[in-house]
Amino acid sequence: MTHAPIPVLAIVGPTASGKTALSVALAKRLNGEIISADSMQIYKGMDIAVAAPTEAEKEGIAHHMMGFLDPEEPYSVAEYVKDAKACILDVYSRGKLPILVGGTGLYVDHLLSGTQFIESETDTALREKLQKEYDEIGGEAMLKKLALFDKETAERLHPNNQKRIIRAFEIYELTGETMTEALKKSQSAPSPFAPTYICIAFEDRDKLYDRINRRVDLMLEQGLLEEARAFYAHHSKTAAQAIGYKELKPYLDGACSLDEAVEKLKQATRRYAKRQITWFKRNENMHFLYYDVLSENAFLEEALHIAQTVKAP
Repeated sequence: MTHAPIPVLAIVGPTASGKTALSVALAKRLNGEIISADSMQIYKGMDIAVAAPTEAEKEGIAHHMMGFLDPEEPYSVAEYVKDAKACILDVYSRGKLPILVGGTGLYVDHLLSGTQFIESETDTALREKLQKEYDEIGGEAMLKKLALFDKETAERLHPNNQKRIIRAFEIYELTGETMTEALKKSQSAPSPFAPTYICIAFEDRDKLYDRINRRVDLMLEQGLLEEARAFYAHHSKTAAQAIGYKELKPYLDGACSLDEAVEKLKQATRRYAKRQITWFKRNENMHFLYYDVLSENAFLEEALHIAQTVKAP
């Protein structure tokens, strides 16, 4: 006996676009609960840097998959998919609408497409060899080598994503199968979800960038510097990756002025937003809602209209 796919409303978009406010408003109107799809909001103690919603911003709506993991703990996409899937099933079983909210496209896509992660073998010596090679020649050169046997993966990965680049070589050397082939196999099963996607967008990109700049200023007022300083005191690997920490490190080390560090942070956040927009534009099922074109009421009403296509629990 096959079960009908579970309806899920997905609210995505670039950083600082207003996902929290929209998702809370929709959750109140649609009897929903929110499941985070943010790769940094999963960690404890990084609330300011990752713009985790405050209790006031949550307005009494239950939020899941936030602030549950120690920053030193590794956490894979496969683990996220398993945990978030369990959350969605729990929310739905209680007669509530699961609302997936976040800007980590990789999490959203793998979760809602029903990717089946197959545990493949690892070889410590091989991984160390590949890591050494990456350190010696860099990401760009590694991607050129990867393109010789797996062009699709090489074009998809960023040169800085050393973990996935190394994994692509590792899968091929251990199994004779490319990462692209392994991914296609993992996505062959039907998804257990029936998603409806809404992406918050901006016709005038400068208006989004202005929101980002103001968000950074607010984060600094809220104590971002102190939060970053506390994290670096624990030599956190996660802190080194988080936008909001690594750009402030030169200032904390006395290598640049605060103004220079803040400008770097704003620039890095704007670039990240641009990558997020590019990612979500590839989804042919995405409904784009332009925040800077519609009035606040029209924006919410249009979102509600799209959300009506989600089957009620």
